[in-house]
Amino acid sequence: MSPVNPFDDAATARVVVDDSGTLREWNEGARLLLGHLAGEVVGRPAADLLDGRHDGPPTTENGRWHGTLALRHRDGHTVSVWVLAHHRAAADGAPGSWLAVAPPAPAAAPQDDPLIRAALTQSPCAVMVFDDRLLLRGVNDAMARLLGLPRDRLHGLRATDINSRPQNVELERLLRRVLATGRQQDLRSHLKAEGEERAHAWVALMAPLTDADGLVRGVCVSAHDFTEQHLARERLQLVNEASVRVGSTLDVNRTAEELADVCVPALADFVSVDLLDPRDNGGEPATVVEPPVGLRRTAHRTHLPDHSAGSAHSSTCPPAAAETGRLDFYPAGSPQAECLLSGRAIVAAEAHGDLERWMGWDPARLRQVREHGVHSVMSVPLQARGTTLGVAVFIRFRRLHPFTHDDVLLAEEVSARAAVCIDNARRYSREREATLTLQRSLLPRWLPPTAAVQAASRYLPAVRSGVGGDWFDVIPLSGMRVAMVVGDVVGHGIAASATMGRLRTAVRTLADIDLTPEELLTHLDDLVVRLSEESGDDRAGEVGATCLYAVYDPVSRHCAMARAGHPAPVLVPPDGPARQVELPSGPPLGVGGLPFESAELELREGSVLALYTDGLVESRDRDPDAGLALLCEALAAPVDSLDATCDRVLHSLLPAGSAGDDVALLLARTRGLPTGQVATWDIPADPSLVAPVRKQVLDQLSVWGLTDASFTVELVVSELVTNAIRYGSPPIRLRLIHDATTLICEVSDSSHTAPHLRRARTWDEGGRGLLLVAQLTQRWGSRHTTEGKTIWAELGLVEEE
Repeated sequence: MSPVNPFDDAATARVVVDDSGTLREWNEGARLLLGHLAGEVVGRPAADLLDGRHDGPPTTENGRWHGTLALRHRDGHTVSVWVLAHHRAAADGAPGSWLAVAPPAPAAAPQDDPLIRAALTQSPCAVMVFDDRLLLRGVNDAMARLLGLPRDRLHGLRATDINSRPQNVELERLLRRVLATGRQQDLRSHLKAEGEERAHAWVALMAPLTDADGLVRGVCVSAHDFTEQHLARERLQLVNEASVRVGSTLDVNRTAEELADVCVPALADFVSVDLLDPRDNGGEPATVVEPPVGLRRTAHRTHLPDHSAGSAHSSTCPPAAAETGRLDFYPAGSPQAECLLSGRAIVAAEAHGDLERWMGWDPARLRQVREHGVHSVMSVPLQARGTTLGVAVFIRFRRLHPFTHDDVLLAEEVSARAAVCIDNARRYSREREATLTLQRSLLPRWLPPTAAVQAASRYLPAVRSGVGGDWFDVIPLSGMRVAMVVGDVVGHGIAASATMGRLRTAVRTLADIDLTPEELLTHLDDLVVRLSEESGDDRAGEVGATCLYAVYDPVSRHCAMARAGHPAPVLVPPDGPARQVELPSGPPLGVGGLPFESAELELREGSVLALYTDGLVESRDRDPDAGLALLCEALAAPVDSLDATCDRVLHSLLPAGSAGDDVALLLARTRGLPTGQVATWDIPADPSLVAPVRKQVLDQLSVWGLTDASFTVELVVSELVTNAIRYGSPPIRLRLIHDATTLICEVSDSSHTAPHLRRARTWDEGGRGLLLVAQLTQRWGSRHTTEGKTIWAELGLVEEE
């Protein structure tokens, strides 16, 4: 085994000189060479041992020098010695030192040593042989060239004598392991050999050399240059990494950033991604590229140096020539324009003499190239599915070598993969924007003010799965009533939004004829079944939806509601905790053939009713019951306005501001109509009593301060009551409902036959009454009830001061 401390070896003279030139260590080999004891020279200047004569200046390379020196022997004569010295950096900021070694003269020529002869015979590459003391017994010519030292001067040196690089220290450690275990070892490193311009990838294979008895007598080390395999592996790794990291989202900007992140610093020191501006081409890149080419900076990345380490390149980091989002125009002759026009990569390098010619179109960029040491630029077009999307520019300023042909192939491969991802993101963004536009056009732009409720709403599209078919609506009904609806169409995309628009229109149409909630859902279910059949797909339930429909009457303060597979609403009473309403659960829309049930509850004035879609309370990370509890907690906290409550609900249940599914939220605070604003009369079926009824109506209008509307109201009441007496069935009831801007006149009877507006001919005795009512009022209509029907007319008015 080799000694742990190399200074115990007397075969080779070893001394340590600190950076001030003072001798710090002196081994036995040095004493045998020059005769001086360690105590006589340690602490003295090393220059005292020189006699001032030597055979020329030492050779210096990479902190190492070697040459023949004339040294003073202790007895006064001069000794000519070949010395190898290399600098060793110290840790913790301490001064460094130089290790100087003088190997002994070889006792025999290398070709006469059977151990060396066997190693050189069996190894086809650069070889060096160590004995069992880890001393070099010989090297072949190939290894001597790699080490950059004379072959006949290496005998007796250790691996750490040749150089103090970490690789040499690791090599010596592995050599010791081979001697101890008798098993082969290998060392992979990336370094620059003596005389080489660039670092290579090396593998050192260490095999034990044994005698006839199987005892380990030395170690044979063979070095192999596997740079090409290493570079091929790095290129393959970069391509694999790009396939994993680029395109993780369907966002154009993020995809461009991922391309730049993958290529810096693995391929280039600076990467920029500029895309053709699609804003003037209907969202599509231009089909024909003509200079000047408009490119918008989408992403860029720079290999920033390590300032803490005191990098020599800390001041050579060029800033980006364009800010993200900026649109620049590149003329003919620029690398960007030329690579887009030709459809192939273009490389400009200082070594080729064409860098300034390519960059001369922009003096500012050319100045940056000169100031920051940029020596190689590569422009690669981004193309996918026959469409040119933009250009990726790769720049080297820290790496010493220009782009090679293999680098171009690698950049084209990675850029082609990224271009497909960018095109996918662009297509998705365009479709998403179209779907959002359609969705916004189909949702209510504003909620109509009503006397029944104060309402506020929020809609939040899904981030990952795309825009869906969630919707909400507030629909004014006759008699001051209001309908509230929230629905959710299965699926995402334009088809779901279009289906949502059809269902919302159908709900408004059905609500206009005053259907009860369960009847409305039944008709809506039939519509969804027909839509599924029209889709042309044999699979049942291709089109499906859920819906919650509620009708609130501010006069009775009753709310009737029914649901089709939709979450039940949450009720917040004025002075009680928030709770989910117990409501019969009907089947989702599109199942067909199953009944729906409604429930009715009384709501005190000031109660808040929350209607929502399942995307608000359900998520992958949260149980629906936990989401419902959070919703109740957010609704129960006091707040000034419903808009603020909506914001708090979204912040509590969706803290990141994004949802995995569409979210629709509708909040309604109920209002009650005071009894003083409603007047009701039971009318006998006697035409002679119509005049007294008109008198009572006029008196009530006077009490309300609405005498300006007396003439119109009198005509409407007279016509509706007369028709009810003549064509209806008792009991007959007249009701007037009044708020600040509206007066509603309702006449109810037990007949289910509703009148129809028609054009009366010249000699017809009837048919003009309803025409007159339609002309004098804002709206009129009829609705069926369980007891019969109600004919109503609505008048707009301004209350007297």
